[in-house]
Amino acid sequence: MCDNTGADCSQPHDADAELARLGFSRRSMLRTAGIALAAGAVVSAEVIGAPAATASVPSRNKGDDAQLTWLVGDHHVHTQYSHDAKYRVAQQLDAAQRYGVDWLAFTEHSNFAHGDKGVFAELEQIQQERDSRQLLIFQGLEWYIPAAEHGSVLIAPGPESARVLRAFELAWDGRLNRWERPANAAQAAEWERRAAEAIAWLGAQKRSGVIEDAVVLANHPLRLGIDSPHELRAWRDADPEIMVGMEGAPGAQGCAISQNTSPGDQRGEYVNSPRADSWPGFPADAYRPYGGFDWATATVGGLWDAMLAEGKPFWITSNSDNHLTVKDTWAIGAYPAGEPYSNLSSEFDKWSVLGKRPDPVDTGVPQGGSDFWPGQFSRLHTGVTTRSYGGVLEAMRRGRMWVDHGHLLQGFDVRVQATMPGKGRGRGNGNGHGWGNAAGIGATLGGRVEARRGQDVEVTITVTATDYANSAGIRPQLAHVDVIAGPVTGPSADPDAVRAPETRVVKQFDTTTRGGTYTLTYVFEDVDRPFYVRFRGSDGKRHGAGYHGAAVDPAGPLRHGNGEGDPWQDTWFYANPVFVDVR
Repeated sequence: MCDNTGADCSQPHDADAELARLGFSRRSMLRTAGIALAAGAVVSAEVIGAPAATASVPSRNKGDDAQLTWLVGDHHVHTQYSHDAKYRVAQQLDAAQRYGVDWLAFTEHSNFAHGDKGVFAELEQIQQERDSRQLLIFQGLEWYIPAAEHGSVLIAPGPESARVLRAFELAWDGRLNRWERPANAAQAAEWERRAAEAIAWLGAQKRSGVIEDAVVLANHPLRLGIDSPHELRAWRDADPEIMVGMEGAPGAQGCAISQNTSPGDQRGEYVNSPRADSWPGFPADAYRPYGGFDWATATVGGLWDAMLAEGKPFWITSNSDNHLTVKDTWAIGAYPAGEPYSNLSSEFDKWSVLGKRPDPVDTGVPQGGSDFWPGQFSRLHTGVTTRSYGGVLEAMRRGRMWVDHGHLLQGFDVRVQATMPGKGRGRGNGNGHGWGNAAGIGATLGGRVEARRGQDVEVTITVTATDYANSAGIRPQLAHVDVIAGPVTGPSADPDAVRAPETRVVKQFDTTTRGGTYTLTYVFEDVDRPFYVRFRGSDGKRHGAGYHGAAVDPAGPLRHGNGEGDPWQDTWFYANPVFVDVR
């Protein structure tokens, strides 16, 4: 697979000439990006929830949400239009519908052949499918982020969406522009700035009305250790309306149970060691999965929490990253006989002729692969106010998302609100002492709620247990729900901070005997400073003291060792946080 090696998956190409044909120039794009990046830096300097701050970023989501519909989605799926995948567009959509997916994004790998032939050819197929299916189907891109890993780029469908997507690929892709593996610190800094410019430029296209909407997410952030903490923060700050988060769990969850597996294979294909361009501050443990989740997400008090403790939204997702499904019987079809294929020695060169692999054929024999179909194992739940492309992207931007593996839960809902003030600081009856009715205004995942110093803040969690067997024949049982919380302390002096030392599991609910729909309640008493609260749980089959010890996380996910990567025997859910501003 070219996306995880040093292989050259690009070809000589006059990108500037193609940009001109699309109606863009690199110079004007750079100028627009510079202006947008400067404006974005001002916005991102505002910190929500910091003790002395009152400003907010545009993505603030305060107060009660309208009635939400929870849609299952997958923002990272490949087809034969990627050089290392094999399925037709229709096959992926058939599978998605079979496993209850409501929306899906095709994110083919960047390279010149993809753009020359693939982008617009695939768009024709996607449009036909949009007209015939009850699915929201995005055409996106898997972006090679300059000097870093990959990212999912999703753009709402519109007259200019494919043109903007292709221009973004030509002007800002790290593979196409050879902005990979920097040789020195100066080059790294230059390429890191290119990544921030790309995000800012995409935001400018939205604000100017060229496209309706877009979001970007960092994919498998710690797979190679090349997404440094300061880069994640820089991308977020370049435009917080566009760069909304990262994969909390990678795709390729079936790697350890594939047809051709080896004992050391890990979920997510997280089998790497530090290389020359990896950030040196990551421990060796960071390159391995924990309950199928990335170390940055799975570690209570770790990198994700360090970013949340700054008070800025940064959300997590999960997806299939489907290329080759575990033990399916489909094989890549044969390329046509004759020229030009007969003189091409590499698979990539043959693929590049049309920017598309031949249609797969069913052999009846299990094939190699490390992925699950969209919705089969990994599910991203998005709380939308409208069933539309804009509704999905807005839900993602606002953090109304939770994720699960193995269909661990059928439903999950959170409401956080301050209690009525009065005698007993909200725990009894009283006259409110002039505060008025401060209770009753709550928030759900990704939202914000205000509380007065000394009030109580009540968290209500509604869980719906899964009442069916998943595709492995297992009827999942949730064993526990963890409430994780930490203070919002404001901007970090260290852009590479990976520790939130005060964040910890504050409550664990035992749910081993619970079924149907049930409610769990936890109260933060007498609050005195801003904080956030997030949620997690598992099937209870494999857990122990978390990365920073049992006092921080008594029953967290464990690093997978050899032979311990069966995904169906270690399933978790994670939910995005709610912020509480204490005044």
